[in-house]
Amino acid sequence: MFVTRKVEFSASHICRLPDLSDAENATLFGPESSPHGHGHNYVLEVTLEGEPDPVTGMVMDLKKLKDVLEEQVVGPMDHRFLNLEVKPFDRIVPTTENIARNIWDRLAPLLNTPATSLARVRLFETPDLYVDVTREAL
Repeated sequence: MFVTRKVEFSASHICRLPDLSDAENATLFGPESSPHGHGHNYVLEVTLEGEPDPVTGMVMDLKKLKDVLEEQVVGPMDHRFLNLEVKPFDRIVPTTENIARNIWDRLAPLLNTPATSLARVRLFETPDLYVDVTREAL
């Protein structure tokens, strides 16, 4: 069975490589490379797989899942300038793909248990653009 929890956070970022010129960054990243940065209202969906506990009927306590998402993602990333305030984005470009992978890396050690496994992290940068990270894709 699969259970999905959704949270939202707002963050700003710049997609650019420091060793490239403004023109080269603009070619690679388009308007995302603006040195002034820009923000997004991200929507994150986290999907767990597991069998419901025979006593509680739950794959995982959803309050506990919400707490993990708040502690590992929303708290550190909400209303932050990712490039300057959230590691590892001081060293890697905070593309949607890299942010989604980083979220997977933050969550997997806490959500992969004998009873549950992290099945998917889906990060929406805009309503019509999202990235999926799945255990099959890793």
